Amino acid sequence: MTAPEAERRPREPSVIHAVIPLVTLVVLIAGSLALFGLDALDGPIQVALVLCALVAMLVALRLGHSWHDVEASGQRALSSITSAIFILLAVGALIGTWNMSGTIPTLVHYGIQALSASWYYAASTLICGIVAMSIGSSWTTAGTVGVGLVGIASILGVSSAITAGAVISGAYLGDKSSPLSETTVLTAQMVKADVYEHIKRQLWTSIPAFLIGFVLFLLIGFVWGPAPTHSAAETTTDLDTLDGIFWISPLNLLPLVLLVVLSVRKTPPTLALMAAALFAGVLGLFTQFDVVRAFVADPGLGPVATGIKGVWQSMATGFEMNSGVADVDRLLTRGGMDSMLPTVWLIIGAVTFGTLLEEFGLINVLIDPMVRAAKGTGRLFLTVFACAFGLNIVAGDQYIALVLPTRVFRAEFARRGLARTNLSRLAADSGTVTSPLVPWNSCGAFMSAVLGVSTLSYLPFCFFNIFSPILSVLYGFTGFRIERVPPVTDPDTPPA
Repeated sequence: MTAPEAERRPREPSVIHAVIPLVTLVVLIAGSLALFGLDALDGPIQVALVLCALVAMLVALRLGHSWHDVEASGQRALSSITSAIFILLAVGALIGTWNMSGTIPTLVHYGIQALSASWYYAASTLICGIVAMSIGSSWTTAGTVGVGLVGIASILGVSSAITAGAVISGAYLGDKSSPLSETTVLTAQMVKADVYEHIKRQLWTSIPAFLIGFVLFLLIGFVWGPAPTHSAAETTTDLDTLDGIFWISPLNLLPLVLLVVLSVRKTPPTLALMAAALFAGVLGLFTQFDVVRAFVADPGLGPVATGIKGVWQSMATGFEMNSGVADVDRLLTRGGMDSMLPTVWLIIGAVTFGTLLEEFGLINVLIDPMVRAAKGTGRLFLTVFACAFGLNIVAGDQYIALVLPTRVFRAEFARRGLARTNLSRLAADSGTVTSPLVPWNSCGAFMSAVLGVSTLSYLPFCFFNIFSPILSVLYGFTGFRIERVPPVTDPDTPPA
């Protein structure tokens, strides 16, 4: 290698290089929360993440990387979240049309009549767990059934924050353990394990964590839960208002049936959500035309134009209700693609920052010493958890938090004679289920946006998401359900 070529070659980052962007992240995120409180997610945190990405770019340039390399890394970051962005926009459109067509009002109406306030939280997590296991998507579960359950909570007068925690707990049972979940399949693929063997091993943490959460939600509802803030008379008034505005019928639930069918048939999420949104809009023209006409509020338009404008407007800017009953108006005035734009902005900043840290070696320089320091099995498990959860915080994306630890620790698990399913279970417990607990993570931002509850408010009640990693790390220290195999130096060696 000639001297000029050596000079042009980028240098390996030091710990100082890696720490600079992370310190910037801590300072700016803490500052935005201190100055703006929960309103920080409406823009200040997004600005903080963009500034952190710029700091990471400057560090990469300082190491000798070209601006072309930095731009290419940013482009790869954006391409990695294209699917997530379109899912977000589709969910926004779906919430708008499902409100206008009566789908969500019907879910709320039947839910209020069927669910008691005392066991509402436990029922919510059970319902979402069943739905998520059936369709394999936490985002779709939260964006549809979860929205309805949080809406019912506001009418019943029980806590929306606890309900959101119950929804997310159930939704991530499916995201982590369903064979239809893309993260379940990805985790098994990353460690080169059979997906069904991976799922069987996951049950040793998934079932206990879900049962712990279910029992805690029962206790909160029956023992420690505060009295509902709504009286029976107020709830009856809300129900009467819904009945007076919408034609409540099981037919209004057809868009939900369509979405479940498409999801089970493995239709791409964006297509399934948009199909359910459009179908609801068209259905609403026949079942709720008076609602559509009042929403459009343009008497000069004919029936066809009114219908087209109503569907279009509800998908773009959401549905708006002015019934005069505050609870009903808060429930139904939601949705639209534009309501998801702050979340899209948040995800762009977070994932770009995380991708820059990963691709320019700023994460590995911090992880490698952690691997070397983890001497025992328990310490190794704790290190994997710290790495995955830390990446959810720093990188802002569950896929980075899932893929990178499995890639980094796969060889170490093989050398120590630990079966690869140990790592796949631990990575899912540490990376997948903790992602909605971070406000600027793509999953945390999504859950907050669609459920209408801030991440920091619902976080203490995401019992499944909290206990899954705790149990997984505890197994590492105790040796419970830890499978061992003959040590190998090549992690790609097929299992015996």
